[in-house]
Amino acid sequence: MVYESSSIAIVVFVLMVAGTVGLSFYLGSRARSSHGYFAAGGSIHWFVNGIAFAGDYLSAASFLGICGMIAFYGFDGFLYSIGYLAGWLVALLVIAEPLKRLGKYTFADALASKFQSDGIRTAAGFSTLVVSLVYLVPQMVGAGVLVKPLLGLAYWQGVVLVGTIVVVIVVTAGMVSTTYVQFLKGGLLVLFSLLITVLVLIRGVDVHPEGARTSPQRVTVDASGQRFIDGVRLGTGDSEQNVAPVGRVVGMADGRTSTGPVGPIAFLQAISASRIELSQTNKSTEDGRPVVEYAPRVVRGDEMMAPGNLPAFQGIRRAELFPKLDFVSLMVALFAGTASLPHILIRYYTVRDQASARKSTIVGIGAIGFFYLLTLYIGFGAMVSGALDPSDSNMAAPLLAKSFSELLFAAVSAIAFTTVLGTVSGLIVAAGGSVAHDFVAGMLGMQLNDTQMIRVAKIASIGVGAIAILAGLAFEGMNVSYLVGWAFAIAASANLPALLMLLFWKGTTKQGIIAGVVVGTIASLLWIAVCPEMFKTMYGLDPNTAWVPFSQPGLVTIPLSFLAIAIVSQATKPSQR
Repeated sequence: MVYESSSIAIVVFVLMVAGTVGLSFYLGSRARSSHGYFAAGGSIHWFVNGIAFAGDYLSAASFLGICGMIAFYGFDGFLYSIGYLAGWLVALLVIAEPLKRLGKYTFADALASKFQSDGIRTAAGFSTLVVSLVYLVPQMVGAGVLVKPLLGLAYWQGVVLVGTIVVVIVVTAGMVSTTYVQFLKGGLLVLFSLLITVLVLIRGVDVHPEGARTSPQRVTVDASGQRFIDGVRLGTGDSEQNVAPVGRVVGMADGRTSTGPVGPIAFLQAISASRIELSQTNKSTEDGRPVVEYAPRVVRGDEMMAPGNLPAFQGIRRAELFPKLDFVSLMVALFAGTASLPHILIRYYTVRDQASARKSTIVGIGAIGFFYLLTLYIGFGAMVSGALDPSDSNMAAPLLAKSFSELLFAAVSAIAFTTVLGTVSGLIVAAGGSVAHDFVAGMLGMQLNDTQMIRVAKIASIGVGAIAILAGLAFEGMNVSYLVGWAFAIAASANLPALLMLLFWKGTTKQGIIAGVVVGTIASLLWIAVCPEMFKTMYGLDPNTAWVPFSQPGLVTIPLSFLAIAIVSQATKPSQR
């Protein structure tokens, strides 16, 4: 059995969540003004803010999605880490200090600072809402899959639980609570990831040829909707839970059966010399009802150390143009998206000055880079742990921890759950602040005092939380890192071109900024809606009939946003007399 409810896990989970909510209520008393609610009063120390950057950024996609991708597809998952980390160079070298200088509460403040334009505030507020909502989806998916092994609840119950807790956190304290929650969980996530990595190296690589399966497992659904695994009725739940675990080494090139404790380089060399039993998912229908088959497959370790195993990255090895463009487009989005995410951008307003913004970014880069290096060992450690759930790649890291001890599993799962809470909190603060500051006070021109602005933001946060819950239910089963790639593409298309053109091109006009934000947001949304991945996963249609040739929009929509700004700015620039 992959999942069994654990009393230890439940106790640790309850204590962690209770502590988080308690901290939220305590710090809420310190957020009396709108500046305190939205930007923590600019009082956060740069080191705390740097670790909070890591806490904000190391979301469910980083811990659950990337580790899962590495565990099932090898080096391809680590390419996501490289893309995420490289994007921080843009934030450090280009964005950090100018953004702190230009803004006060939200990303829209920075864009509107030169022109004092309500139109810019509205457009930027729109993009903030869209990006926040899209980025919320993978966090809610991650929450749903975590609650299943922790509390024995169904996926939908986990999504609703997270949405409810996060709304409570945001409504009680805003950015003050969110920052310190991010600081604590960012530090704990790096610390426990280091612990798991050390345990992986101590255990080394063991051969278990008798563990390999020779026949596939079939998950079927009867007329009443009840699920079965190889004809055996499943218990309560709404997913393919408790399929046989996979992830065993079935042979090594040099004939060894165990490496014993190894160093970081020797561990990767041992993986490269191994043959590993994993699983391949095949979906079909019988009598109009879905059938999922988990077929055993044996992969070579050296192949898993090379790119091109993940379906989205197989274009690297193919001669066709469009699959290659899909990969390049994803890397562009990851690189450009980091400095465009609204919940990351608003964190620059929580520190005192521009120097603090720069220093906090450097601290964040150090913590994030170290964590991503650890994901390589966690992912490959999970690949050979014998504990992988073939029906859910997002659970690789927690199940690896469970292969060492139940207590470690409980702690890691609770930290991962708090990671989701923290990231969702930051996103909802950004979205709620955008509604209050950019739409109600900006576009509608309503004069709000501090109390009224905070009240509007809290009401908006409740609405955003409800939408996030519904979206999380709709995207069940998708790898969270893939979903995050789309959020990065939308952010990079909508926000980064406008900000860069405002900072570095004197010919930019307010109409050009508005056009770039709107075109980037809508174009990327439309591209995603009609791409091959949506046709296959969400619509159940043949991906070859999709309206666009590849699934990642950034390669097209980011230049389109720049072009829109340039053309409209040229058409609307003041006449020279």
